[in-house]
Amino acid sequence: MTSARETRNELTGLGRHLREAIPGVYAAYAQLHNASMGDGALPARVKELIALAIAVTRECDGCVVAHARGAALRGATAPEVAEAMGVAIQMNGGPGTVWGPRAYAAFEEFAGGPSRPGS
Repeated sequence: MTSARETRNELTGLGRHLREAIPGVYAAYAQLHNASMGDGALPARVKELIALAIAVTRECDGCVVAHARGAALRGATAPEVAEAMGVAIQMNGGPGTVWGPRAYAAFEEFAGGPSRPGS
């Protein structure tokens, strides 16, 4: 498996090229992201956990990386991420047992947690 940082670096370069071609779309997406992911009735940390669980369900490596990093930056704990992955597995079935561990490992990588064999 590619590390979370390698995936992030790959997608950043690809995204930069497309962003130059359609800057208005990316600006609108950034505005939506900022409006929806900041602190509100739900803390930003919880929103990142929700987004990470959705990323697992959607089987989106880039989304997993972005929201694992976001969860780490916003102070999510390993037990919180593990429980969010439990919900993703319950809601998604078998694919959740594949993508949930990937998301948890990505979170640990960004949070400075234990490294896993083969990572």
